[in-house]
Amino acid sequence: MHVFVTGSTGWVGSAVVNELLNAGHKVTGLARNREKASALIAQGVKIVEGTLDDINVLRRAAEDSDAVIHTAFNHDFSRFPESAEQDRRAIEALGGALEGSQRPLLVTSGLSGLPRGATEADVPGPAGPRKSEAAARVLSERGVRVATVRLAPSVHGLGDHGFIPIVVRLARETGVSAYIGSGENCWSGVYRLDAARVYRFALEKGVTEPVYHAVADEAVPFRQIAEVIGRRLGLPVEPREREHFGWFANMAGADMAVSSARTRSLLQWEPAGPSLLADIDQPGYSG
Repeated sequence: MHVFVTGSTGWVGSAVVNELLNAGHKVTGLARNREKASALIAQGVKIVEGTLDDINVLRRAAEDSDAVIHTAFNHDFSRFPESAEQDRRAIEALGGALEGSQRPLLVTSGLSGLPRGATEADVPGPAGPRKSEAAARVLSERGVRVATVRLAPSVHGLGDHGFIPIVVRLARETGVSAYIGSGENCWSGVYRLDAARVYRFALEKGVTEPVYHAVADEAVPFRQIAEVIGRRLGLPVEPREREHFGWFANMAGADMAVSSARTRSLLQWEPAGPSLLADIDQPGYSG
C-alpha cells in the first residue's frame, strides 16, 4: 500500500513509518520542513511539507494514498483545547478526502475518559478535551472506513519524551518521587515499536474494527512507576497531595488502564518489547 502518515517525524509516527517500510509499503510523510525529515527522505519516504493547519495539503495527500495514518498532535498542554480543535479539523479533512472510497483512515487517541479495565467496545466520556475519537465516529457515520488506535499513556522506549520523562523531571525538581494517595491508580504501557505494529496490522487486515488498543502492560500501579524512578534517582518515594504535581495532577492520579485482549486476538498481535517497568529501569530514562 501507499500510506500517508501525519506526524511522520514524531515519536510514534516515525516508528510507524519504519514499520511500514520494513513490511514493503510505500510511505508519504507530513513534516514541517524537509530538514527535519532528512532521515526519512534517506529511507525513500516522500515528504509533503505542511502542518495540521494546511487543510488542502492534507486533503491532496490523502487523495493520493491508499490509506492514511494520523499520528500528529500538538502536545502543547498550555493550549490543549486549541490543539484538540486543530486535530479535529485535520481528521475531518483527511476523512473527507477518503469518503466514498473505502480507503482506510487510522486516527490516534489516548485512554482518558475510559473506565479502568475498559475494552475496545467502551466509549470515552465527553468531558475530555481531545476530540480525535469523536471526530472518527462522525466520519464512520458518513461511511468512511475509519478506526481509532488508542495509545497507552506511556509509549515507552529510550528517547521517550512523553509522560514518563515529565514524572522524572518533577521528581528531580522536587527531590521526591511522588504518587497521589495510595498510588494504586494504574497506567497502561506499550513499547514504542510494539505500538507501531498495531497500526500496520490494522491496515493490513482491512481496518475491520472501530477501535484498537495499543496496550501491552494493561495496568501498572503509578506507585510502582514512582518507585523505579525514585530508586534510579536516589530519591525518597512518598505520597503527595495533588498540588505537588501542578498541571500534571490529573494525569498522575488518573486510572488509564484498559484491556487489549480483543486487539491481540483480532490482529494476532503479541507485544515483544520490554515491559513499562523494565524499560524505565534503565539509566537512559533517568539520565
